[in-house]
Amino acid sequence: MRVLIASGEAVPYCKTGGLADVAGVLFKELNEMGVDARLMLPLYAGIERAFDLEETGIVLNISISGRLYTGSVYAHDKALFVRCDELYARDGLYGDKTGDFADNALRFAFFCRAVIEVCKAAGFRPDIIHLNDWQTALVPLYLRTDYSGDDFFRGTLTLLTIHNLGYQGVFPREALSAIGVGEDVFNPEGIEFYGKVNFLKAGILYADILSTVSKRYAEEITTPEYGFGLDGILKRRRDVLFGILNGIDYREWSPEVDGLIAGRYSADDLKGKALCKERLMEECGIRLKKGSPILSFVGRLSVQKGVELIVEGLDRLIGYGCGVILLGTGTREAEENLMSISLEGRENLYIRLDFDEAFAHSVYAGSDLVLMPSKYEPCGLVQMIALRYGTVPVARNTGGLADTIEDYNALADTGTGFLFDGYNLAVFIESVKRALTLYPFSRRWQKLMRRGMEKDFSWKRFASEYVGLYRRALSGELGGA
Repeated sequence: MRVLIASGEAVPYCKTGGLADVAGVLFKELNEMGVDARLMLPLYAGIERAFDLEETGIVLNISISGRLYTGSVYAHDKALFVRCDELYARDGLYGDKTGDFADNALRFAFFCRAVIEVCKAAGFRPDIIHLNDWQTALVPLYLRTDYSGDDFFRGTLTLLTIHNLGYQGVFPREALSAIGVGEDVFNPEGIEFYGKVNFLKAGILYADILSTVSKRYAEEITTPEYGFGLDGILKRRRDVLFGILNGIDYREWSPEVDGLIAGRYSADDLKGKALCKERLMEECGIRLKKGSPILSFVGRLSVQKGVELIVEGLDRLIGYGCGVILLGTGTREAEENLMSISLEGRENLYIRLDFDEAFAHSVYAGSDLVLMPSKYEPCGLVQMIALRYGTVPVARNTGGLADTIEDYNALADTGTGFLFDGYNLAVFIESVKRALTLYPFSRRWQKLMRRGMEKDFSWKRFASEYVGLYRRALSGELGGA
């Protein structure tokens, strides 16, 4: 089986979020399973300096908006990189602190055409082209229109994974010239979206198969509450929409083998976690009474992640005797707001506005609880990592959080975390208080920790499910494929 994974980002080459982990690790796991998988990315600034790339000799000449753009292709093992310095050699993948790049429609229309042209030039005829989010969502549209008569792709199926429906790649109508398609597809049944062009909608309409990153999220996005205006077409394509839960790499994220934490530990021997907590408190200047917990947030500082609930509840959380650690990056406004809070000098509060991977390991290992009051959460990797480190999640009952966390039941003494419904400060704080009520009962708390640590969220499970989906699609078993 030959699979091409096309993405706007992938580890270890470039990353802004969880999409990079999914694309990069799936590529690696598929090859380890014997699938002939290739990965294709734009060649962003910094990749060439960090990796030993080889020139392939492939030259691309792609006409967009009446202008010819020339690109070339580099390789690193089985990963391919599309070079066009005018479009990709910048600080930032999709934008900078001031916002998204104004020419993103052009940048990723070029990349989508390049994905198709590179396959042909390299002689790599994929059985499956696995696309990820709006940055690659025009590929199915091009294959159904400009390349519909091309025998090279006869039998090739496209699969589009929606990692986060909140990011759709919506551009002014003028972007049609960059996309290079006719007005016949610019209508409510096509790629038009409230008078604008919607890249992700194009992929949803034209891909053979659709997937998203958890079973619950696959259901949620067919409803108005979570559909971001696309619930109608997603509901129509429900027969080819599948939810496959993401995973984490236990070679990197596991306290038994983690070389970045103060003390290693496991579900069978938790002693090292106490050392990790002690070291984290020292590093963050947190001084707690014995038996008091550390609550942490790790991730993007955005409305989606529910950061405003944490900020609104800070004084209460600290008042309960907890230490609170916030680690992440966000918009300039979000970071400035948190910086001003940090400067107010609250005791036992530590805010770090960057994303240091080594420090993240320390936070996961040294914290007692991780806070995830997300408005919506397609999958979420933070709770999977936290569970592996015995750090109990307090999370909203949505998307992948609902699929990966079992709510604690005091009577049955079951569960792996604390879930809450609704979205307001009162229900969030009540869920935290449920956790804090159990925390002093160390025997029960450690059983709760161990249950989470023993869950299997490995990438191998995730990759195996995708191979199964590929095979079902290629066999003709799936309707609409």
